[in-house]
Amino acid sequence: MDNMNLNKIARWAGLSLGSVLFALTAGAQSTPSSTQLPPISTQQTAPPAQPATPEMQQREPEPSPQTQTLQLFSREVDLFFAVTDKHGAFVNGLQQQNFGLLDDGRPPERIIRFVQQTNLPLRVGIMIDTSSSIRQRFTYEQQAAIDFLLQVMHPVDRAFVEGFDVQTDIEQDFTNRVDLLDSGISRLRPGGGTALYDSVYKTCRDQMLTLQQQADVRKMIVLVSDGDDDYSRATEDDAIKMCQRAETIVYTISTNTGPSRDKGDDVLLRISDATGGRSFFPKRMEDMSDGFLNIEAELRSQYSLVYVPADFKQDGSFRTIYLQSLDPRYVVRAKKGYFAPKPPQ
Repeated sequence: MDNMNLNKIARWAGLSLGSVLFALTAGAQSTPSSTQLPPISTQQTAPPAQPATPEMQQREPEPSPQTQTLQLFSREVDLFFAVTDKHGAFVNGLQQQNFGLLDDGRPPERIIRFVQQTNLPLRVGIMIDTSSSIRQRFTYEQQAAIDFLLQVMHPVDRAFVEGFDVQTDIEQDFTNRVDLLDSGISRLRPGGGTALYDSVYKTCRDQMLTLQQQADVRKMIVLVSDGDDDYSRATEDDAIKMCQRAETIVYTISTNTGPSRDKGDDVLLRISDATGGRSFFPKRMEDMSDGFLNIEAELRSQYSLVYVPADFKQDGSFRTIYLQSLDPRYVVRAKKGYFAPKPPQ
């Protein structure tokens, strides 16, 4: 980002950023905690004429005879985020003016909606590592995943179950029947090597990116793994970018129970952080269910912000998001950005 753009941001924020650079990439964001944004103006809010569409989703109207099909897209961005205090407890009841927002280094053109969202339908993928490296911990993974689905699933929600080692195995496709999901998890068996990046990439591409919905939903994956990869062709960055393209939040639960974190835990942390999720590191396998319970609590304690970005271009580029609480006691956890749609071919 050049100095001219930095100066524009500084004038807008009301503070001098000096030599501070926003190091925002598709996979990570590093923003100084001291940078304070002004509140999101309530004057920007305009009630939507109709329910907001999923973020940047392509829409194709029904073609009429003797006319060409027009490809339209929505400029509205749906941003789900959680707020916690320094102890990790969720903070509820905040208002729009309690936050500052930059999209691709600029304040949004217009705010459409801000609500504390607790009941939006879920589309959940349960990805369980079935490689040989987690064989001793596999039973705990299965039981914790089953208990999670029993607690979190509502009639409007849908979930699928997948195991992965060197390949992915969809044991149960999207359904709201917990008994079928339970059976799918129970059918999973430990296998060979681990293609973590390939599996995350393929799952987001095939299960989440192609998901067609008539109303707003939250797409998320719960990834249970040790974070090791010894087989993938895709890279970690490839996997993260595909999650971002599919607008899918990834929560990760580590199966490592050693006294300290290893490189696999760092992988899980980077994937969840880039997509707006959260990583959990149980100290004992018996505590794995706590990670699932924390995910459930967060899903019902999120905020939803819908806005129109400024200077938006339909060019397929990655646009960074920086959302900050104006109260330094609170931490905002949101995705680091999204991909703008590409122009129609």
